Amino acid sequence: MRVITGSARGRKLLTLEGDDVRPTTDRTKEAMFSSIQFDIEGAKVLDLFAGSGQLGIEALSRGAESAVFVDKNKQAIEIVKKNLQSTSLAKHAIILNTDADTYVTTTKEKFSFVFMDPPYAKGFLQKMLPLVENVVSAGGAIICEHPYGEELPEELSAMKIYRSYKYGKTAVTVYR
Repeated sequence: MRVITGSARGRKLLTLEGDDVRPTTDRTKEAMFSSIQFDIEGAKVLDLFAGSGQLGIEALSRGAESAVFVDKNKQAIEIVKKNLQSTSLAKHAIILNTDADTYVTTTKEKFSFVFMDPPYAKGFLQKMLPLVENVVSAGGAIICEHPYGEELPEELSAMKIYRSYKYGKTAVTVYR
């Protein structure tokens, strides 16, 4: 797993070990960023269910102003810290060891982009999408990675599916 482009291009990233770990492939990550490539410069980004932090790190490498990384797993948080240090992007990051729903229901921050790649088949996206919509700034987007075939709502209260892509067994859905 590596940073695809930008200031940290080519840097390898650490990831958690285990059967439950499912790093985003380069192909899927490139697709996620191609849909926002002209809007990422100067953006504020939230990497919810951060895992290794690779989505927020990719955004920072491509010129995002700042990124907040949220994960409830302490080992994941340690990996995010190490990856931010190795890419020299730590000064643009806030790392929080907390539940996703606790963070999005208590923060006053607004984000240009929210990346969501939660554990599969646990209903996290369906539960979190209505909450996450409230932390997206005007003109922003929610970008979700999920198993292909998983049903997501067509519309939230103020956002709707803008695009959906399929990459093997993985899908990426963008709400605007």
